[in-house]
Amino acid sequence: MELADGFDRQRMSVLPRPIAERALGQAVTQRMLVTDAGYFPQARHHGRHRPEGSRETIVIVCGSGSGWAEIDGMRTRITRGTALVIPEGVAHSYGASDSDPWTIWWCHVRGTDVPELINAAGITRGSRTVALRAVERATALLDEMAVSLSRDTTPARILAASGIAWHLLTMLAADRSLPAEGTPLERAMRYLEERIDSQVQVPELADLVGVSPSHLASLFREATGGGVLAHHNALKMAYARTLLDTTSLSIAEIAQAVGRDDPFYFSRQFSRVHGVSPRAYRALRKG
Repeated sequence: MELADGFDRQRMSVLPRPIAERALGQAVTQRMLVTDAGYFPQARHHGRHRPEGSRETIVIVCGSGSGWAEIDGMRTRITRGTALVIPEGVAHSYGASDSDPWTIWWCHVRGTDVPELINAAGITRGSRTVALRAVERATALLDEMAVSLSRDTTPARILAASGIAWHLLTMLAADRSLPAEGTPLERAMRYLEERIDSQVQVPELADLVGVSPSHLASLFREATGGGVLAHHNALKMAYARTLLDTTSLSIAEIAQAVGRDDPFYFSRQFSRVHGVSPRAYRALRKG
């Protein structure tokens, strides 16, 4: 027998629908609104079937154990560190594994920002999951949503939960965009980060990570919008800003620290990126 809820030590908060409808008419919460949130530990026999889909987008994060989801005619296994995202109106079924039932944190969200954010997370037909880089961060956000809404349903609590949900969905989008550990792109990016004070040749880097130079360039364009050397230069400029903000090093010393032997060339490059010279940037009031 499958259960929708009723698990030992579970936590669940459901926003009364009249309150939800009013919130969807407000300036901020119309963009992002958490209508339901909860935590089901070791949810044996958990399962839901919604042939008509849901009015809300559903986000489920598996913290341990495993489960399954059937969407678009495809059945997918859900394991620890996976976020399952089901857009509103999409028919679906999901449930816990019989042998190793999942522990999940979940929420339902509505609002005008939701479609754009789940699109940024790469959620499309045939791709409804995101591999999380830090599952504990995601579950902490979901837990905070459920706790916040369980205290009361004042506008302040509802607004706070909306902000947490926005954070969660942007995190999913970032996790989808960042390369998985050990992939050629991740290894190449890490190599560049470790060599901010050096020059890197693209063919040598491609050979190091086991792909062709053209394929490496394609991976970088897809992930960053630019090429390999453009990404390396962006890392150098970011480090230069840090040194300008936090040290008294001279411009020549900072140029050396980011692998630029000629301080005048470094200054011209910095100015092209930032619109001001390194000296003028250092003099700006910040914070």
